[in-house]
Amino acid sequence: MIAAALMASSAVAHAQISGDAVRIGVLTDHSGGFAYLVGKHSVEATQMAVDDFGGKVLGKPIEVITADHQNKADIAATLTRKWFDTEGVDTVTDVAGSAVALAAQEVARSRNKVLLISGAATTELTGKACSATTSQWSYDTYAFAKGTASQVTKQGGNSWFFLTSDYAFGHSLQKDASHFVEQNGGKVLGSVRFPFGSPDFSSYLLQAQASKAKVIGLAMSGADLLSSIKQAREFGIVQSGQSLASLVIYINDIEGLGLDVAQGLTLTTSFYWDANEETRAWSKRFMERSNGFIPNLITAGTYASVLHYLKAVEAAGTDEGKAVAAKMKEMPVNDFYNKNVQIRADGRVMHRTFLMRVKSPAESKYRGDFYNVLAEMSGEESFKPLSESQCPLVAAK
Repeated sequence: MIAAALMASSAVAHAQISGDAVRIGVLTDHSGGFAYLVGKHSVEATQMAVDDFGGKVLGKPIEVITADHQNKADIAATLTRKWFDTEGVDTVTDVAGSAVALAAQEVARSRNKVLLISGAATTELTGKACSATTSQWSYDTYAFAKGTASQVTKQGGNSWFFLTSDYAFGHSLQKDASHFVEQNGGKVLGSVRFPFGSPDFSSYLLQAQASKAKVIGLAMSGADLLSSIKQAREFGIVQSGQSLASLVIYINDIEGLGLDVAQGLTLTTSFYWDANEETRAWSKRFMERSNGFIPNLITAGTYASVLHYLKAVEAAGTDEGKAVAAKMKEMPVNDFYNKNVQIRADGRVMHRTFLMRVKSPAESKYRGDFYNVLAEMSGEESFKPLSESQCPLVAAK
């Protein structure tokens, strides 16, 4: 009797897995400017989470597929729609790039499918564009602008000049960071905007230097960010007493620059591979699988999102999107770096964040030993409070 009941229960659980498998799509940049950060590394992080979970959920296999969105919103929407409508994909992860993520989110919303965003930073994903089946992992522009601007200002960097990439991403970073500088008693002495993809930062850096600001805030990312840091070192700006504060940068960028160039830079992150024994153990396993790639906050967030999703599928007894998303919010996130972290009603995963300073070459003892921790911030301290949210799911609360 007991055995029969267990078999019947198992059959019910199996019947609620659509297509006889749970399929995870890694929608990422495989060929463009973000590929070195995500791409195959996000696929590996997803597969590692699947393997660590055991390769099956509710008795059914877990399959991983991937596609290149080419950093184009229309391609991202087409791929997501095809995956959900004809290929039996149950959830999509990574989704690097804000425009790409917003496009994929609209498709996922219309089909009540789970979206696990680890590679996009816009706060719109949990703001006015929020969805009941989307969760945003790793970071967002508000948290990183707040973390760096607030903490650096509190620690004495109370005058700022911004170098800002002249498009929405840069404008948003500067606006948020300026607010937090002033909120903490600092002053913004000026700013200069430059066109995306600028080959030469000489004139902009000279303006920043002439401002006599203690801190030069870098409201930019990618190749522009790396070029500006290199040229600032060449001009002796840091050596003469001003400091650089990056609002969005990744550990792989630090390795690419080298500590001789990046030393002294302050930044905010939600994950550092060398933080403790658990993060080191996981990261070393990941590096063994990925030819030595040091996992960044997106890599870690992709793994964490997929593992939590699979736990929620198991707990919900189904892969139906709304049920799984609700279970994900009900269950605390626990893994090698998240401890009892909640997913809010707007989909924001409430990671801790850390203000870091890049070590000098003399301070670093081994590869990847790049950061000194200057401050730690709780999720509540890091992310935009619900009282300021434009998310329709929480606006009435």
